[in-house]
Amino acid sequence: MTAAEKTFHRASQKPADDYTIPQDWESYTAEEHGTWDTLYERLMKVLPGRADDAFLDGLKALDLGSGGIPHFERMSDELEKLTGWRVVAVPGLVPDEVFFDHLANRRFPAGNFIRKPDQLDYIQEPDVFHDVFGHVPMLSNPVFGDYMEAYGKGGLRSLGSGCLKNLAALYWYTVEFGLKKSEDGLRIYGAGIVSSPAESVFSLEDPSPNRLGFSVERLMRTAYKIDDFQQTYFVIDSYEDLLERTQNTDFAPLYDRLREEDAAGEYDYKPADVLETDEVIHEGTQDYAKKGGRFAKG
Repeated sequence: MTAAEKTFHRASQKPADDYTIPQDWESYTAEEHGTWDTLYERLMKVLPGRADDAFLDGLKALDLGSGGIPHFERMSDELEKLTGWRVVAVPGLVPDEVFFDHLANRRFPAGNFIRKPDQLDYIQEPDVFHDVFGHVPMLSNPVFGDYMEAYGKGGLRSLGSGCLKNLAALYWYTVEFGLKKSEDGLRIYGAGIVSSPAESVFSLEDPSPNRLGFSVERLMRTAYKIDDFQQTYFVIDSYEDLLERTQNTDFAPLYDRLREEDAAGEYDYKPADVLETDEVIHEGTQDYAKKGGRFAKG
């Protein structure tokens, strides 16, 4: 079977009812493994000193830099020993209820395809590099693993609430684009940041974005950028605090308030807003967004 035929075979697999498919690790080509290695090497030039210790420790514990795309079963065996989580292959984005159910049962759904060499800087749909390199190391942290399980269970309870977009904002500003305080300054733990060399630097060092203290309701009312650097990053004190504050939030009355105050189906706050009630760690200039966004110059 040629490389092209192997890639087509993997892409044409029919998913099960829970949207899982075989990873089909044997079908990855040398070029695809090389793409993983290139991306890994690029990130490891910028993440030390910027990524949180929990993320870097997870990379080491799971040996994700050993060469090529990780084998999900072997990786999951090691991850399960640490926190009970496993990684399952899916063909791409899955429905909300399926996603929540996987998380609630400590299964992380990861795409089994990898971007093309000309997509190293950006790909719209999350691929195996984003999903595994970006997300899986944090699942080796017991407290963060508990947060992800709790998010999945909360998501299942929220189905039909009319507030899934608000719950999506919680995921976006924590799991994907979260920052954390440390004794040495702010550190990255969000998968969307750690899987991007440029945003890893931008999120911590550029004067443009806001960096605000974490607040569950504030965050869930805030719109976000899907295809560009964020205009605001929310900063947690610790993973224990993130878990405690979300677990101790009664989401039923929160959803009632959100529905009553959000009849138009829009977020209350724009991505760049800074409120009087915010804990302002850094109020950004927003120069990057003003200059047009992605890779703005000058």
